[in-house]
Amino acid sequence: MPSYQTAGAAGFDLAASADLTVAPGAIVLVPTGLVVEVPAGHFLAIFARSSTPLKKGLIVANGVGVLDSDYCGPTDELKIQVMNVTQAPVVIKTGDRLAQGVVMPYARVELEDGDGATAPSRGGFGSTG
Repeated sequence: MPSYQTAGAAGFDLAASADLTVAPGAIVLVPTGLVVEVPAGHFLAIFARSSTPLKKGLIVANGVGVLDSDYCGPTDELKIQVMNVTQAPVVIKTGDRLAQGVVMPYARVELEDGDGATAPSRGGFGSTG
């Protein structure tokens, strides 16, 4: 079972449930053996543990994984998408803690098609310096 490692931890650690090797530059889905039922109105954000890139050379490939509250059927296993950013194969062993999960609330909005933005432009990407 995942667990919070300290009393002040925001996330609980997610670990591999199988041994595998990640080739240099490859992206793989690491099984956790977990099916998580996230409360309605929330999602599970999957972040890399701060030590994973330094110790293993792995990053969460999509930046942050999102596990929706309705992804909780019997075969909807939580998997960690990792990328090997090193020049050598990375070995993952069962029990290796690779990521952390943080349960977060979200707001749904109503999207509308419109004629364009009404606020003045700010100058583009990086416009505030």
